Amino acid sequence: MSALPLPQTQESRRSRRAARTVIISAWAVPVLVVGQFAMLAIVPVTLALVATLRHARLRALRRWTAALATAYGLALILWAIGPDRAPSLSKDMHPISAALIIATALATVVAFHADRRGSL
Repeated sequence: MSALPLPQTQESRRSRRAARTVIISAWAVPVLVVGQFAMLAIVPVTLALVATLRHARLRALRRWTAALATAYGLALILWAIGPDRAPSLSKDMHPISAALIIATALATVVAFHADRRGSL
């Protein structure tokens, strides 16, 4: 008797898609910030935050993506309210702020992989 693969439920496919969205977004943020495209990083930050808030299986990542969104949001707010702001967020962002965003994105990636390893 051969072992047939179990049919995937729609919920498991959505959960895997959400997990994939979070990990790709978390990797994209440091790449965009280091590559001087910090303003575009709002897209992966938002995607990661929304995916972790909507899916219960990603509950362990909520605090990490919230920290990432907070770090990025703080840099964005400081750029927006600055008196003599540069034409791009990348030019105006303080190196410590960029390092904080990169560190929280990498912490999200590590937490994602640690959670996956623990669930196997």
